[in-house]
Amino acid sequence: MSAVLSPKPNIDPSEWGLRVQLAGAYRVAHHLGWSELIYTHISVRVPGPEHHFLINPYGRNFSEVTASNLVKIDVEGNAVGPQSYGANKAGFIIHSAIHMARPDAICVWHMHTLAGMAVSAQDEGLLPIHMYSHNFWNRLSYHDFEGPSMRLDERRRLTQSLGPDNQALILRNHGLLTVGKTIPEAFIRFWRLNRACEVQLAAQVSRLKIPSPQVCEASYKMGEEFLTDQADLGRLEFEALLRQIDDSYKN
Repeated sequence: MSAVLSPKPNIDPSEWGLRVQLAGAYRVAHHLGWSELIYTHISVRVPGPEHHFLINPYGRNFSEVTASNLVKIDVEGNAVGPQSYGANKAGFIIHSAIHMARPDAICVWHMHTLAGMAVSAQDEGLLPIHMYSHNFWNRLSYHDFEGPSMRLDERRRLTQSLGPDNQALILRNHGLLTVGKTIPEAFIRFWRLNRACEVQLAAQVSRLKIPSPQVCEASYKMGEEFLTDQADLGRLEFEALLRQIDDSYKN
């Protein structure tokens, strides 16, 4: 275990707390096998009137992300203050679009998991065959593939696709994305969405049993009740995983 550094003198304590938690999120994603070389991102908005957010340093694996080397940028992709690393353009476009459009999207979690990419390439998208998929029953958005997200004008279409209320988005032929008012909330929604995709791929080897719409809606409501039966949605699950990794991400 490495020593945990105190906040740097020029970093607000509230921002440092977010940095530590976000760095932990990257290590959790790596622990779960969600790393994709140096690609994909988890971002979090920094408190304050400016639309600044933290994102991973481009070129570093998730296992190398720490509180100190996270990059702070504005919605135009410009570095905020001195930075040792840069940010990935495609990540900046997707994440800045959602942070700007959705005040509740404090955290945006976007990964290229194998199951997520596979389901994103299926015509019917996510099927309501399991209670985890019911977490997104009639509340899952889709965004049609336009190529790697490298064009600024796609930001408007991305936010239109996500809509004002949904907390999960399947980017067709691309991957999965969730949002949350906290990092643990975005995490648990992503974990459940990705798990639903894994179940779907496993089940598609045979005929599928799909519950009625009424049961799917009831399952959605009970799933939300289960998730919100704690003070901070996703916190218990997120912290359980943090305890399984070393604390070098806090430096």
